[in-house]
Order: sequence, then structure tokens, then C-alpha cells
Amino acid sequence: MNLESPNVTVNKTAKEVFDFLTKVENFEQLMPESKQKFEKISDSRFLFQLKGMPELVLDQKNNTSPSQVVLGAASDKLPFTLTADITDTEEGKSTTKLTFEGKFNTMMSMMIKNPIQNFINTLSENISKL
Repeated sequence: MNLESPNVTVNKTAKEVFDFLTKVENFEQLMPESKQKFEKISDSRFLFQLKGMPELVLDQKNNTSPSQVVLGAASDKLPFTLTADITDTEEGKSTTKLTFEGKFNTMMSMMIKNPIQNFINTLSENISKL
């Protein structure tokens, strides 16, 4: 299952957005209002829980400065990645797009597609407010 957020414009350079997204504690600021729990586990790992959802642990998997940050599920039970692609556009501005890729069976995909799409859209919208 592949889901994408719209491209959002950020009033920060790609390097500034990259630096923000590579500090896992900053993701707490991006979470939807339905966040029930957020915990930094290490410099590259955090746990979060949204209302009505199980706890998820995300790890930084791959970072390419200043253009890409890749987070992935720490558990193989729900294998997915969340990628932020960041591009400088004009002086002091950049665009960011989030892509969610997961390997789920058809039934699971149908159940989680809308909540995940809403989640990445909210993250993206909150990134645009940085």
C-alpha cells in the first residue's frame, strides 16, 4: 500500500527541515490532536499512540542530507516506512512530501488506509507550519 501527502511549502530551507525531522523528539509537535502517547526512546527511535490505535515504534532508517528522511516500523508485524522528501525551492523555502509504504494484506489495507492517509496529511500540514 502506497499513500502520499500533498506537497507542502515550508518557510525553511531543506537543510532546516531535514535537521528538524532527524530529531525524533520533534515529531511530537507534528502529531495529530488524537495523540495519546509520545515517548522518545533514543536519538533515532520513538513510540507514539493515536486514539483507537495500537502503540507504534518508529526508527530512523535512512537519512540523506538534506533531501530525505526515512522512518520505519521497529516491528516486523506492521512493516512500513514513512519517507519525507525535501526539496529547496526558492530562497529560504522548501517543499516536503510524505510517502507511506506498507506491506499489508488486503483486509488490513482497507481498514487502515483512511486513518493512515489522514495521519500523513496531518503530519504534512503541521510540517508546513514550521
